[in-house]
Amino acid sequence: MGQRTRAPDPVNLYFLRHGPAFDQAEWSGTDFDRPLTKEGRRRMAREAEAFVRLALKLDVIVTSPLVRARETAEIVAVALKQTGALVVDDRVGLDFDVSRLAAILGDHRATNAVMLVGHEPGMSETIGRVVGAARVEMKKGGLAYVELPTPPSLVGTLVWLLAPKVLLL
Repeated sequence: MGQRTRAPDPVNLYFLRHGPAFDQAEWSGTDFDRPLTKEGRRRMAREAEAFVRLALKLDVIVTSPLVRARETAEIVAVALKQTGALVVDDRVGLDFDVSRLAAILGDHRATNAVMLVGHEPGMSETIGRVVGAARVEMKKGGLAYVELPTPPSLVGTLVWLLAPKVLLL
């Protein structure tokens, strides 16, 4: 009898837009170094508590190197007790797109749950492309969950999209 080949496990992708940061007009440093505001850090800590309640089990947290995204990712990693899973990757920066997503997933083939922490408009546009030309809008601190049933295919299903105010309840 022939052996059955097992279908690959789906990849669970979580897209998190960084929390509220200083407005560019109020910030005297570079855009790269623009951090979360005090309120932004507080809100992301509260959202991270919601991620704990959602029982998110992540293999890797891949973040943009920009300070506001890194701070967001660090808050989440601490709350989920997954600081060792945190990876800084330029490809999740301001020019994030589907091709960069594919490269990131290629680097993390052995993972089944990936959180990407980044910026607009790349996050929304990438989600929209992956789920079939959908229009998606990620608010600061918003979280989307997309399932890729047959990796490495980049055709998935938007399972949910949570606005920050829902996560802060």
